[in-house]
Amino acid sequence: MRTVVVTGGGTGIGREVAAQFASEACNVVITGRRADVLKKAVDEIGGSVRAVTVDGTDPEQTAAVAREIGAVDVLVNNAGGNTDFDREEPRHLGDIADAWRQNLDSNLMTAVLMTTALLPAMPRGSAVITIGSIAADKGAGSYGAAKAAVASWNVDLARQIGDRGITANIVSPGYIADTEFFRDKLTDERRDSLVEAAMTNRAGTPADIAATVRFLASPGARQITGQTIAVNGGEWTTR
Repeated sequence: MRTVVVTGGGTGIGREVAAQFASEACNVVITGRRADVLKKAVDEIGGSVRAVTVDGTDPEQTAAVAREIGAVDVLVNNAGGNTDFDREEPRHLGDIADAWRQNLDSNLMTAVLMTTALLPAMPRGSAVITIGSIAADKGAGSYGAAKAAVASWNVDLARQIGDRGITANIVSPGYIADTEFFRDKLTDERRDSLVEAAMTNRAGTPADIAATVRFLASPGARQITGQTIAVNGGEWTTR
């Protein structure tokens, strides 16, 4: 039975990823900062799912969680989001520095720290899958820069762990409905424009992303590594 860790697993994409792996009878560990949100997800998903509360930007907490979890077959770095939505527009250089560091911490450092902590106990055939964003290509201030940094880090990670038989890939969503990403601040007009930008003429769903994550963790994806897989309905195409 595989052990799967999903950071930010209490809501949205992370919760759906956890639910889909649980449906495969995997041992699933979801992490996050909000104990009440994690407990609700565990109760609703059922199966072999348990929650661990952790601030993924804290090295000591992350190291302790890694020791508690032990061997892991699949790590899904989902924690993150655009932290600019949670703060006022910065007016001074100090505020700008804080805003950029917060997005880098939430999106890049959470992935780097958890991956580094868990890798020593990951066996051959394991997979590291990190949730990126279309913002890394289109540009979106400090959030887009943080997600671009995640994609660059992933290439180096894949190179480092490839001879261990471990893969590392990015899943890069476009607009995904039914998540907390926009903090309920998305206007109808903005939502419509995001949907219209997709060739599929629909919003993505957490299930779309979870299905791609499951594939990248499957035996059929063992020769796919160092890649960014776009799941955006064609809004931003690749070659």
